[in-house]
Amino acid sequence: MAILLQLIYSGIALGMIYAVIAFGYQLTFATSGTLNFGQGDALMLGALVGLTLVSPGVNYWLMIPLVCLFGLLQGAFVERIGVRPAIRIKSEFGWIMSTIALGIIFKNVAENVWGRDDLRFPSPLPEAPLKVFGANVLPMELLVVGGALVMMLAVEFFNRKTIFGKAVVATANDRDAAALMGINTGLVITFSYALSSLTAAFAGVLIAPLTLTGATMGAVLGLKAFAVAIIGGLSSGLGIVVGGVILGIAETTTGFYISTGYKDVPGLVLLLIVLALKPAGLFGKTSIKKV
Repeated sequence: MAILLQLIYSGIALGMIYAVIAFGYQLTFATSGTLNFGQGDALMLGALVGLTLVSPGVNYWLMIPLVCLFGLLQGAFVERIGVRPAIRIKSEFGWIMSTIALGIIFKNVAENVWGRDDLRFPSPLPEAPLKVFGANVLPMELLVVGGALVMMLAVEFFNRKTIFGKAVVATANDRDAAALMGINTGLVITFSYALSSLTAAFAGVLIAPLTLTGATMGAVLGLKAFAVAIIGGLSSGLGIVVGGVILGIAETTTGFYISTGYKDVPGLVLLLIVLALKPAGLFGKTSIKKV
């Protein structure tokens, strides 16, 4: 029972990382109907920039806002260079290829700057596990869960309580109507991309002490986070959290009880089932368009 509980704890921590990255997919999809398929690379860059800052002795907690600022700038760059031209000419696939291409470029740059080898990210917390209800939990796993929840709650608070946040919500609800009301929807879309990359970069420095840091770390995480976004529903924040937790626990339990070679299977099977039975996601809403 203690082992199962420990696997659940680890799965929740992993699932919350997926949820934070998937939250970034939701932000861009809501405002522009597009997705940043370079989210995993934004996470990777955040982790490597964070490692570069802490290596000379910068405090981990002071490093986090600097990495978040880097994520904002990186996301705004992606929108301006790769997404805005495609939206302007109403290209159905331009933004897909542009975000993928930029992700590949970022990965190649990372390999040339930081090398191809995986690097160790120093943990800001003790590495000795804590006992919670009889099972071991790493302090960093608790920080991952807490940090992920704080980040998503902060974005929700921003959207509901600030003027610019309400402009984001208005653009998400009806972009054309928001533009007629005087809202600069182009700026809102840029901000949504900046915010999505910020969340990914933040996730990178959260998960980096639990794993190795390198140029390839974001590829699988970004793909699984996209699966979480589809499973939970791109229109539901709660669905993304639930989807992340389900996928995380499914991976840790399958990897232990069956084989690590099959740990990716349950999540992909669940993705196929959801797409077949409820394409909008478990908590998503099916939109009806008038033509």
